[in-house]
Amino acid sequence: MKLVIDSILRNKNIIVFMTLFNIVLLSGHVSPVYAKLGIQQVLISGRENPLGINTLSPSFSWQLTSDSHDVLQKAYKIEVSIDRHFSGGRNLLWNSDWVSTAQSLHVMYAGAALTAGQTYFVRLHAQDNQGNTAVSAVQSFHIGLLEPADWGGARWITKDVLPDSLINPLPLSSSKLRMDKTYDLPVFRKTVQVSRKLKSSIAYISGLGHYELLLNGKVVDDAVLQPGWTKYDKEAYYVVYDLTKSWKKGKNSLAVLLGNGFYYIPPIKGRFQKHKVAFGLPKLKMKVVNTYEDGKQEVIVSDESWKVARSPITFSSMYGGEDYDASVLPASWTMPHYDDRQWSNAQLVDGPALTAQETEPVRVMQEFQPKNIRKDADGRSDVYDFGQNASGIVSLKMKGKPGDTVRVYPAELLNEAGLPNQKHSGSPYYFQYIFGKESEVEWRPRFTYYGFRYAQVQRRPAQNGNIQILDIKAQHIRNGARQIGAFQSSDSLFNQIHGLIDWAIKSNMVSVFTDCPHREKLGWLEQLHLMGPSVHYNYDVARLFKKSLRDMRFSQTANGLVPEIAPEYVQFDWGGDMFRDSPEWGSSAILLAWYAYQWYGDLTFLTENYPMMQKYADYLQAKAKDNILYQGLGDWYDLGPERPGVSQLTPKGLTATAIYYDDLKVLGKIATLLDDDEGKRRYDSLKTEVYNAFQKTFYKADVASYGSGSQTSLAMPLYMGLVDSLNRDDVVNNLVAAIVKQDTSFTAGDIGHRYLLQVLQQENRDDLIFAMHQDDTRPGYGYQIRKGATALTESWAALPNVSNNHFMLGHLMEWFHAGLGGLGQEDHSVAYKHLRIEPRMIDTIKQCNLAFESPYGKVSFQREDKNYMLDIPVNSLCTLVLPADTDFLVNNKPLNMFKTLRVADTLELELGSGIWKIVPHKK
Repeated sequence: MKLVIDSILRNKNIIVFMTLFNIVLLSGHVSPVYAKLGIQQVLISGRENPLGINTLSPSFSWQLTSDSHDVLQKAYKIEVSIDRHFSGGRNLLWNSDWVSTAQSLHVMYAGAALTAGQTYFVRLHAQDNQGNTAVSAVQSFHIGLLEPADWGGARWITKDVLPDSLINPLPLSSSKLRMDKTYDLPVFRKTVQVSRKLKSSIAYISGLGHYELLLNGKVVDDAVLQPGWTKYDKEAYYVVYDLTKSWKKGKNSLAVLLGNGFYYIPPIKGRFQKHKVAFGLPKLKMKVVNTYEDGKQEVIVSDESWKVARSPITFSSMYGGEDYDASVLPASWTMPHYDDRQWSNAQLVDGPALTAQETEPVRVMQEFQPKNIRKDADGRSDVYDFGQNASGIVSLKMKGKPGDTVRVYPAELLNEAGLPNQKHSGSPYYFQYIFGKESEVEWRPRFTYYGFRYAQVQRRPAQNGNIQILDIKAQHIRNGARQIGAFQSSDSLFNQIHGLIDWAIKSNMVSVFTDCPHREKLGWLEQLHLMGPSVHYNYDVARLFKKSLRDMRFSQTANGLVPEIAPEYVQFDWGGDMFRDSPEWGSSAILLAWYAYQWYGDLTFLTENYPMMQKYADYLQAKAKDNILYQGLGDWYDLGPERPGVSQLTPKGLTATAIYYDDLKVLGKIATLLDDDEGKRRYDSLKTEVYNAFQKTFYKADVASYGSGSQTSLAMPLYMGLVDSLNRDDVVNNLVAAIVKQDTSFTAGDIGHRYLLQVLQQENRDDLIFAMHQDDTRPGYGYQIRKGATALTESWAALPNVSNNHFMLGHLMEWFHAGLGGLGQEDHSVAYKHLRIEPRMIDTIKQCNLAFESPYGKVSFQREDKNYMLDIPVNSLCTLVLPADTDFLVNNKPLNMFKTLRVADTLELELGSGIWKIVPHKK
């Protein structure tokens, strides 16, 4: 069976996909072959065989597999050693012995003290409730450099130093464009002699803003835009590599290129510049520990002995593009034999504190060949259509002569003349290559990217000559998080909408969840708690969510404000604090942490972020006027009579205060989990005060309505529990009436749309959700597809003057998985220990298939009419909700042989692990 890692192949009517756990949902259920009991997917502090963890107390999680039914873990044993072969004695640091428990997630290390910069090995044992045992393959983990002293003599090195007067880590958006001197990007070299056989070689490197590391002329990995961007005045990331197999005996060369990234936005006229952030100039810090077979070590560190020169990358900007001049250095500059004696010695400089990067790196995840080429009459400018709007870069194979230039303008849209239109996505932005001595080259930009579907390639010969484009590809880049979910139904439009939203997720999932991949690339926070539920059904993003929360902690202000962007690189001062202080955005600091704990079962989502949450709640309380909040953007980009932007239909105070109430409700639950009794009392008390103030300010008793009566005005109080139970039916009826009055079209925006869908799903009005999103003749998802969009757009109407690849507004994807497919978990469950699958609209959508990998393992659910196929992972349970008007067979056995519960017009069937076939009983 062929495994498809990230690609989803589409046609107009169906999505064909294969999941990572060998299940083909469209061609029947193919069950994997397992032993009686097996151990797989061992995670150490959230990663497989991690290089560089940031703790001396790692946690261990694992998945179990079995070919039996109703399998639960009975006990586990964990062994940790400094010896891969587990020879025992002093090498064995921890033997937990058998622990009688079903726990298989986040088991904390409890052995002898571990040491920074060391590699350790792990072996897991498990027993199940059916008498079977299993042992895992040996796993490993390497602890990073935890303290500054662990770096030894390694120093930050650079080519130039930015004067302190020009360092500006948080510029105002209204600040004037500063035109100072330009600074060359640096490249570094270090020659190293290896005289005997290596046992191991571990490298630690941080290059700011981004780096590319080569050893003997070969790039050490396939990642791009390393390391992930952070709040650089608080911390930066370093990356760990195992270089053992890359060294050769004799002379070797380490070579590093640097790009500006978000560390420094160069103020160059003629190139787009969103803002003017400057933490400093590009710099490098590196340490390599080579251990030889005879036990001796050699440590190589970045210091003033390293050689530095001007880079062939002559311009690098996250907003303006990238230029490469091959005449600056010969291609051989990265090789051991290159003579660097004319280069300068590096300068020593200060730099930020370093933390090992624990998120997946950004990688090229998919390539697109041109679907169409439009050639200009002059023969020197072609426009390529790659067929998909995605985040990425352009890769070129070309021939030319010294001084010839190839310039590439990427764009989402074309103008009336058929040329790339960057007017509303950041202009001018381009990639450029100038030929040196090499006549045939393959090149792509290293330290920038853009959101585009089209690319204009301009050939600019130095003299009369012919530049040949031999090959061109669009390379989609995104965070390397595994795809762990999939959706397909008999409704072709819904399949297309799922793909539309998925491309916006992929295009805005880098080392930050961005809003768009072109003009801003900023981490606007409302997306995390509103779109996080959709994302987690499809991608393994636990570590990326952890980083997002860490970015919020480092961006939080002294008075407790969590700004709307994290990492905060610019302070938007348009309209006062409107674009900095919006509770619907900052509340991701509380809501995302709570959701992530429920999804992954990792208590550190709460413990690490609880102080931030408390400070933010204090800030909101101080900001409130009589317990009502009025600041912020409100229901951003709702559908009103004016151009979309700040909320038009719903009072801003309503959305802000409703979110504030939800924050307090969640904080009460978190305080209970963390045994903070005082906090629990405080948040519950304040929640009551906010509830009463909300009713007094926004409730209109005579018409059983809230605020303006808009869809958002009614949906948010219903979702948050702000509606008294005596009034709930009347408010729900008014919401339904408001939708019907709009001919089942929706008006809710960025904030309200998710809550609108959630309330309708809770009230079993999936028929309205269906009607609201099936019509492609009015603004919405289908309308965007009809207008030619291939990724979710910023506006419901796919306006050409805003972003056409945007992360917000994709909330229908959550309904596809959790509503239409019915995938969720019981209220008492954490990390999908006890799944609940309650499919909707089974009489309208005849067929629906889901795949999902929970922390416990693979889940698949296939439904065709009232025929079901279900695969539940070991150590889990599932409640499947069936229609009560039908008798079923479960794996050819009568239903009364299983645990069932009748609730109203449904039947709740509880099943353990394994593959289950549930079909109507034909008597």
